[in-house]
Amino acid sequence: MPAKRIHLVRHGEVYNPGGVLYGRLPNFHLSDTGHEMAKEAAKQLKAMGANVTAIYTSPLVRAQESAKPIEELFGIDAKTEADLIEPYNVFEGRKLSVKAVATKPQWWWHFRNPAKPAWGESFKEIIARMHSAIIQASDSVLDGDVVLVTHQLPIWVMSLSANGKRLMHDPRKRRCALSSITTFEIQDGKLVEVGYLDPASKLASIDKGAV
Repeated sequence: MPAKRIHLVRHGEVYNPGGVLYGRLPNFHLSDTGHEMAKEAAKQLKAMGANVTAIYTSPLVRAQESAKPIEELFGIDAKTEADLIEPYNVFEGRKLSVKAVATKPQWWWHFRNPAKPAWGESFKEIIARMHSAIIQASDSVLDGDVVLVTHQLPIWVMSLSANGKRLMHDPRKRRCALSSITTFEIQDGKLVEVGYLDPASKLASIDKGAV
C-alpha cells in the first residue's frame, strides 16, 4: 500500500551574500534564518498530524540541512535521492538579471526556446525524474506519509503538472516559498495536489539564488 500523503518540502534560506545562482554548486549552506525556517517546516508537519514514515532528500547540502529537524522530530534518518536535485543551470555562480542578459548577447542563445530553459533541463525532464522519485518514495512504505526535501523549481513544475497548467511560467510568480510544504496524494493512479502551507512566512528571509 503506498503512502497516504507525499509532502514536498522546500529547503530554507541559503547563506548567499553574493546573490548568485547557486544551482548545483557545492557548499551553499543554510543561513541562521534558514535553519529556523527548517524547524518551522518540521513543526508544521507534526502539527498537521503527518505520520511521517520515510524522509528523502536532495543530495545538495541545503536540502540535507533542511531535513535535519524533520529527522530529529520524527526519529527517522533521511535517505538521499539523486532525482530530487536542483536542475542544472549554465549560469551557476553568476548574478542573473534582465540588465545582465540584455548587455551580454552571448547569453541570448540560452533563452531561444522557453520550453527548454537556460539550465538545459526541460520542464518535462524535471517532471519525469520527480515523478519517479515520488512514486518510489510512496511505494517504499506500507503506510503513513513520506517527506521529500527538494528545491523550488522541481516542486513548482510538479504542482503545475498535477493541476493541468502550462509549464512555461514567470519564475517570479512561483508559489513555492522557502520551507513551504506542498502536499500530494496518489488517487486512482494519478498525482493530485491536496495542500500548500508556508510555515516560515513570519520569518524575514531573502529568497535569491534559486534556479
